Amino acid sequence: MKKNFQKFYSKKKILITGHTGFKGAWLTTVLLRNKAKIIGISKDIPTNPSLYKILRLEKKIKDYRFDLSNFEKLKKVLISEKPDVIFHLAAQAIVSKSYKDPKKTWSSNLISSLNLFEILRKIKKNCLVVIITSDKCYLNIEKKTGYKEGDRLGGNDHYSASKACTEILFNSYFKSNLYKNLKLRIVTARAGNVIGGGDWADDRLIPDCVSKWSKNKIIKIRNPNSTRPWQHVLEAIYGYLSLAIELQNNKKINGLSFNFGPSERRSKPVKNILNEFKKSWKKIKWKYEKTFSFTETNSLRLNSKLSKKLLNWECKLTFSEMISLVSNWYLIYYKKKNNDLFQFTNNQIDKFEKIFFKR
Repeated sequence: MKKNFQKFYSKKKILITGHTGFKGAWLTTVLLRNKAKIIGISKDIPTNPSLYKILRLEKKIKDYRFDLSNFEKLKKVLISEKPDVIFHLAAQAIVSKSYKDPKKTWSSNLISSLNLFEILRKIKKNCLVVIITSDKCYLNIEKKTGYKEGDRLGGNDHYSASKACTEILFNSYFKSNLYKNLKLRIVTARAGNVIGGGDWADDRLIPDCVSKWSKNKIIKIRNPNSTRPWQHVLEAIYGYLSLAIELQNNKKINGLSFNFGPSERRSKPVKNILNEFKKSWKKIKWKYEKTFSFTETNSLRLNSKLSKKLLNWECKLTFSEMISLVSNWYLIYYKKKNNDLFQFTNNQIDKFEKIFFKR
């Protein structure tokens, strides 16, 4: 299976939108290992520190910087670069920020996708496209059995609603226009909460924790009993990569959506994450303090049986293995034990692949 990945992606021209973000940087690193030619489009570098900068990825790819809401610039890049595969990750991905700046959230998450779909309907080169949305595209009714791809979409906050609308927009474009373009195959991917080294996004559990703990400070936890479908960022990324390969080989999945989330046993409360981190970070402290002004869900799970059936994909890491990878990455970074974090990150990918391809 590993050889199939290498054979498929080697020398292919891959366009990644949102490549400077946390997930985009991990995806770029994985594809570079497989000798792909990467083109990235991002408005800016969204965090400081930045995984993209730490790994010095700008020296290894073709790097474009502009807002995807600029239709003409996006069209020019797609026409000139002629990518074989597109992974569309660009988004404003923080719920709390969507309350503070609704317009930016809708522009980043919906208008950029609208521009991409409009350009893709006239594309004249064979192209595979994976649109990355979110598990939050589902209307959350605290469903215990997990949301299936055909369940109702919706959201009460701007981020969730914008992701639901992106899925609706995709469906309308595909059924009205995109299916007619025989050069194009396109799907959407919905992943649960991803964690991993190098994430410094605002108002996210682990980035907030390690930032405080690295300074020997106490972290304030909003909801220690909140349950999420935790998975390592590489599990989601290898799901996206598997999906693109299957899209090439199986035209019957063209236009479908796929969930990528862990099984029910991996949906753990926040307090379990903290206790697992304590094994390696030792003297860390936290306290409960309600410091937020927006509503968060208590439970959010995905049903990923379709991905298991058609892609043979499922989360392979145990909960402890997942947290170990994450905590060790941050320990190395904050304790300055390894100046070559690009190599260390690749070593973590090696460890993950040994499990993913064998287990």
